[in-house]
Amino acid sequence: MVRRADNTWCQAEVIQKRVNEVENQYEYYVHYENFNRRLDEWVLRDRIMASYDGMEAENGHDLGDSDRKITRNQKRKHDEINHVQKTYAEMDPTTAALEKEHEALTKVKYIDRIQIGRFEIDTWYFSPYPEEYGKCPKLWLCEFCLKYMRLEKTYRYHQGECNIRQPAGKDIYRKGNLSIYEVDGKDYKLYCQNLCLLAKLFLDHKTLYFDVEPFIFYILCEVDRYGAHIVGYFSKEKESPDGNNVACILTLPPYQRKGYGKLLIAFSYELSKLEQVTGSPEKPLSDLGKLSYRSYWSWVLLEILRDFRGTLSIKDLSGMTSITQGDIISTLQSLNLVKYWKGQHVICVTPKLIEEHLKSSEYKKPRLTVDITALRWTPPKKVNKTKKTSISHS
Repeated sequence: MVRRADNTWCQAEVIQKRVNEVENQYEYYVHYENFNRRLDEWVLRDRIMASYDGMEAENGHDLGDSDRKITRNQKRKHDEINHVQKTYAEMDPTTAALEKEHEALTKVKYIDRIQIGRFEIDTWYFSPYPEEYGKCPKLWLCEFCLKYMRLEKTYRYHQGECNIRQPAGKDIYRKGNLSIYEVDGKDYKLYCQNLCLLAKLFLDHKTLYFDVEPFIFYILCEVDRYGAHIVGYFSKEKESPDGNNVACILTLPPYQRKGYGKLLIAFSYELSKLEQVTGSPEKPLSDLGKLSYRSYWSWVLLEILRDFRGTLSIKDLSGMTSITQGDIISTLQSLNLVKYWKGQHVICVTPKLIEEHLKSSEYKKPRLTVDITALRWTPPKKVNKTKKTSISHS
């Protein structure tokens, strides 16, 4: 049993130990059972109870017999909201094998915190920074060029020397104090590699760190008189054989729950509309990613269904939104707005049902939306290639 930061006791596995040089004693890296790995942390010995009697883990995930009393939809929502991870038994054999290998390689998170700009942020996952940096409890990052440093004095010196004040690449969207920059991984390789290493601290299943050339990065910033401060980003393959319009997507923790994630999602679909293609995010999505995408898709589809008069097919909705038919069907199924009849999916809605969904906080209008008039971007010209390069980037 281990005491968490909120003083609840949870069952946990001790994975590794190291010497805490500040406290001059051992600390232990623990994984809390039934919790996402981003909550893994280093704790001192006084938070660990080797055995316990009569105490029950307060992890909030013990569904027990109630599993049989809830629908699959309800259980899916419960698991998504509470970040319950699938067990290996629930996965297909190939996925389970890959997941075990991934977990073994990234089991211990050595970097506890980063300082970037005015924020000190607790990290969530392992990231493969070079050895002398990857084992530091804290890293210092320049928020403009994303250079990483081990020492505060090096960071302070760099701040005085660095004359970069915005991401590399083109400013393609400006609305109020928000800008989105388009950065080609081929043209700005080091910056994009540093961005990927930063992102891996908060994304569990990201596998690409150094081969950035086949990707374009769209970086969202808050702009003030001091410069453009990175809020989040998404990347996409220049040529996606699977039709993905997003490879990775991340909002940094200090900016989460402010509407930025859905703004990035909406922006990716606006680019797809201009390209006249449908797109879907690369799988697997993180637990937070699933929630954001499901909420965004639901809002977009509900808005159309509320205002449209006449008949609409799944194909029509896909053409209007650039959301793939598969994503539309799964979203409508979660809303109970589609039925499978005579070999095809048929949309079944009533005005009352639509309004009930739209009143829910889960499907409310995003705080931030894309203003198309502020977008300065034209789709790249398609070049016929005999050979395509496909790499993993999730």
